Amino acid sequence: MSLAGNVAIVTGSGRGLGLAYAQELARQGAAVVINDVDAATAAEAVASIEAEGGRATAVVAPVGSTETAKQLVAAAVDTFGRLDILVTNAGVLRDTVLWKMTDDDFDTVINVHLRGTFTCVREAAIRMREQGEGGRIIAIGSPTGQRGNFGQTNYAAAKAGIVGMVRTWALELKRADITVNAVIPVAATAMTATVPYFHAAVEADAKGEPMPEFFRKEIGFGGAGDVAPLIAYLASPEAAGISGQAIGVGGDRLQVWSHPEPVASLFHDGGWGPEALAAEAGPAILQQLQSVGEKFPPLPDELQPPAPAA
Repeated sequence: MSLAGNVAIVTGSGRGLGLAYAQELARQGAAVVINDVDAATAAEAVASIEAEGGRATAVVAPVGSTETAKQLVAAAVDTFGRLDILVTNAGVLRDTVLWKMTDDDFDTVINVHLRGTFTCVREAAIRMREQGEGGRIIAIGSPTGQRGNFGQTNYAAAKAGIVGMVRTWALELKRADITVNAVIPVAATAMTATVPYFHAAVEADAKGEPMPEFFRKEIGFGGAGDVAPLIAYLASPEAAGISGQAIGVGGDRLQVWSHPEPVASLFHDGGWGPEALAAEAGPAILQQLQSVGEKFPPLPDELQPPAPAA
């Protein structure tokens, strides 16, 4: 799965999952543009790649604006001569319930996740089409965007929107031989670290210890190192036939998410009036109600989180 000669941009790659993606791409031979809002963090990420014999440079700027997107592409081209791979990973969280969410809470998350993905992909697509040699675009989604999650209106909207854009871009960029896919990671992150259910898994990951099998197999939950290989694979020539897909990965599990499909189709001569809706459609809909949110099995006793301090 060699990426020798390829150049990649990974947004939000100073630490966490983004850093793992960048490091794996570099191990496979790609030169990498690191991106973070903190200069010291970005420099450490570059150094970690160079220490293993890889090539990297950094752009210190917040993702969202067209200016940052142009800066990222220019860094790839000016430093390494081309652009082949883009991974849009940058993100922020502003979690709170709907009635407490401010305009700023909503706009900040949408700007980084959704607009940032759009602006970066647009600039990368322009460059890749100019090169005329195809390319790989990988946008990072979330289970929250697939199923919803309490307290994450802004994040759910952004992540669902990303998958919608990925499907559209796969159509638009097919003739240019540019594949576009979404990866749905289920892994120890700053967000999952705050969820009591994942306490034992996150604690083990932080200590560098193996995660309990329950999380890896039953939940499909793992560390950054479980997600990064999929990023490298989708960036490789071997994945040339895969585009427009949402692929989940975590722990020992990989999932291909289906595109939304109707589960029932009803017809009524002359259209659906109030009486027909109440008599026919309502009962049919109630029989086909779809679930919302993630449903997890009960934790084994030995993996229960510690009780809150009194």
